[in-house]
Amino acid sequence: MKLIIIFGAGAVGKMTVGQELMKITDLRLYHGHMDIEPVIEIFGYRNGEACRKIREVIFEEFAKSDLYGMIFTFMWSLDSQSDGEYLDSLVDIFRRDGADIYYAELVAPQEIRLERNKTENRRKHKASKRNIEFSTNLILNEDAKHRLVSRDGEIKFENYIKIDNSDLSPDVAAKMIKEKFSL
Repeated sequence: MKLIIIFGAGAVGKMTVGQELMKITDLRLYHGHMDIEPVIEIFGYRNGEACRKIREVIFEEFAKSDLYGMIFTFMWSLDSQSDGEYLDSLVDIFRRDGADIYYAELVAPQEIRLERNKTENRRKHKASKRNIEFSTNLILNEDAKHRLVSRDGEIKFENYIKIDNSDLSPDVAAKMIKEKFSL
C-alpha cells in the first residue's frame, strides 16, 4: 500500500496533478474537497469536525483494502502545529499497516494560483470555489495568515519532492512524482 500526499497552497494544482497521477498509476485520488463539498451541501457551511470524521473513515477503510494506494491532497499550513499533527494522524492510519508514504509539495507564485483559481476543472470539482470573488479572497486571506510553502531543508521526510509547477503542465508534474517515487 502506498500513500502519496500532495500538498501546497490554494489553487497550486494539487487536485489536477493528482488526477493526472491517477491516470498513469494504479493509485486512487482522494482530493480534499471530496469531503468538504458534501458537508457544505448538507450543513450550509464547512463543518470541520464532520469533514475530519468522514476523512478518517475513508482512510481507515482504504488502508484495510487491497488497493495499490491513495493520492491525498492537503493544504498544509506549515506554521500550524495542529495541521502537522492532523496530517500525522492520517498518515499513521496507513503507516500502522506498513504502507509506504510519499510527500510531493507543489509551489507556484500567487499570481499564477489566482489564475488557476478560475479554471473549469477546479470549478467543476469544487462547488464552493465557483464564486471566483469568494475563492480569490480565500486564497489571499490564506496566503496572508499562513505559511503554505516550506522553507529550504524544512521538510525532512525520506520520500519527498518539491516541485515548482509554475510552468509545468499537470501531466508533467505527475510524471515527475511517479518517476521520483517509482510508482
